[in-house]
Amino acid sequence: MTLPNFLIIGAAKSGTTAIYTYIKQHPQIFMSEMKELRYFSYVQDPVLQPPKDYIHPSITTLDEYENHFKSVTNEVVIGESSPTYLYTPGTAERIKAVIPDAKLFAILRNPIDRAYSAYTHALREWKEPAGSFSLALREEESRIAAGYGMLWHYKRAGLYHQQLMRFFNTFDKNKIKIVLYDDLVSNTNELLVEIFRFLEVDDKFQPDTSRRPNVSGFPKSERFHLFLKMIFIHDNPIKRLSRVVFPKKLRRNVMESVRSQNLEKRAMPEEIRKELSAYYQEEIQLLEELLCRDLSHWIG
Repeated sequence: MTLPNFLIIGAAKSGTTAIYTYIKQHPQIFMSEMKELRYFSYVQDPVLQPPKDYIHPSITTLDEYENHFKSVTNEVVIGESSPTYLYTPGTAERIKAVIPDAKLFAILRNPIDRAYSAYTHALREWKEPAGSFSLALREEESRIAAGYGMLWHYKRAGLYHQQLMRFFNTFDKNKIKIVLYDDLVSNTNELLVEIFRFLEVDDKFQPDTSRRPNVSGFPKSERFHLFLKMIFIHDNPIKRLSRVVFPKKLRRNVMESVRSQNLEKRAMPEEIRKELSAYYQEEIQLLEELLCRDLSHWIG
């Protein structure tokens, strides 16, 4: 049985896709082709039945999970990346039961910015029905109660201290590596050297970091955004023909390229930033103590 010995556990919208993309290039590292398997965070709840668009699909059996690592050859590190692992209660214990010696990696972003990024990600994917960020935040608790997936838990997904403690209480600290999104932005290459050393692979390898994947934003033209949804998401003759002619990866790359041209960044409303700053203040103070890092700039 071939199973991973390394997991990127989160946090969502904090640079996990970038880290996955960069370290996957290392010849000593095998990362599953599908980025988010979500096997260890899968919890079936037959009572909650939200619309399909608001559920994160997961690998549900160990055999199916193992199948994603059948192409492993002589790589030293075997890994996958599922940001739901950090967030979902019980995941740490399930990982420990199956791969007790796994190394775990988390990258954390200012939870205020992370929440906003998750919201714009949902907008980009045509999966945010609320008309504003403020309204989406007000609907969060009712969405959670209805079984919506982690992406729509905009505020709760940023409570990193309580999430990390589940892992620190389950795994040896030397098995866990925590970094900040700030480090990824300020010095990507230095951070990658740090990660490679944690994984005990050649730290002189330099991956291509020229592209920052999974960028979100607001649609410049809502009409064009809805047109793209009709072309790429809804069933239509063009979509059916493209499935026959072009591989899935190429179709996805084309969609992302076209869609990204219609996205733009917009500042978070200041009153919402203040509201979220108050919400996260105590949590960030606890996180500072846990990580021994000054995070006052996240609030300030």
